[in-house]
Amino acid sequence: LKIGEDPIVLDNEKEERKVDPSRFITWLMPQIRGEGMYYLLLDEVQKLGAFESVLNGFLRKQNVDVYVTGSNSKFLSKDILTEFEGRGDEVHVLPLSFSEYYAFKEGDKSEAYDDYSVYGGLPAVALMSTEEQKSNYLISQMKNVYLRDIVARYSVQDESTLGEVIDVIASGISTLTNPRKIAATMNYVHGMNISDATVDKYITYGEEAFMLTRVKRYNVKGRKYIGTPYKIYFEDLGLRNARLSFRQIEETHIMENIIYNELRYRGYQVDVGTVESREKDTNGKEIRVQREIDFIATLGSKKYYIQSAYAIPDKEKYEQECKSFERTMDSFKKIIIVERSMKPRYDENGYLMMGVKEFLLDGNSLLI
Repeated sequence: LKIGEDPIVLDNEKEERKVDPSRFITWLMPQIRGEGMYYLLLDEVQKLGAFESVLNGFLRKQNVDVYVTGSNSKFLSKDILTEFEGRGDEVHVLPLSFSEYYAFKEGDKSEAYDDYSVYGGLPAVALMSTEEQKSNYLISQMKNVYLRDIVARYSVQDESTLGEVIDVIASGISTLTNPRKIAATMNYVHGMNISDATVDKYITYGEEAFMLTRVKRYNVKGRKYIGTPYKIYFEDLGLRNARLSFRQIEETHIMENIIYNELRYRGYQVDVGTVESREKDTNGKEIRVQREIDFIATLGSKKYYIQSAYAIPDKEKYEQECKSFERTMDSFKKIIIVERSMKPRYDENGYLMMGVKEFLLDGNSLLI
């Protein structure tokens, strides 16, 4: 955008001064002539002074559609639509899925998957050629964008404690947890004094920044949600690994996180499933057992039960993965995803089995 020879540049990292909204409007309004449709695209709109008022002004114009993007704390938050409630739509742009990432990389699928597991799917990362570039970029993004914006937006006084909470969550992805458990770990292991409420607040901040996702458990037979414990996943695993200095690359938990993200990319509502049953222990005594289904993926009338099993080396492991399926007592499709390459096929129990790369690269893999 230009006023004469003086450019109006919103996307300018070196320029902290906000663009004068009056100057912006003075230039823009004469460009909108007649009744035809106009499309206004504004990147880094937070660098436009009083941008909320400016954008709201365009809502009265029937022939102007406005599209905005931003990357500071105000835009890395879920409540941006409260500024324009009922008058705008939010498009949540997720990191690249593995199939999108692989379109950049091509070549060997296993190598691409390994790379994706470590460095995630931020678009800039997919375009980088060296591990050093990727690592430095992700560490910088986590520190200077995500955490800094959370601190700025919510006036967090103790940034180091916020970082410690994120570290504990990052170390325990794909495992059941809750604020009390995280606080107990921090207080006992790290000698801190943090409350459950503070941990819960920091988790919420991570969700608001589109860094974390909290996933509730659903009782399949009781048909009700269980409040706690729950699981927490990272929206981008590269950020998770960067926070831990790329030291804890736990393939089983990372694969589960990748599967969860992929289901979300495909539009599914995703819960963690639990199934209760009465079983006999080794002494023949009847006990109540609660078994887990990694994911219940629901889209309209379609529902799938999915187990993420990194490896199934023997019959005992296979039976362990299947016990939760057997106790659902319903006919919804049941799927086991393993790490090794495997074309989708049904086993003798009618369960669909496939490799994780085959699942990720075929958007219709659950429909087979």
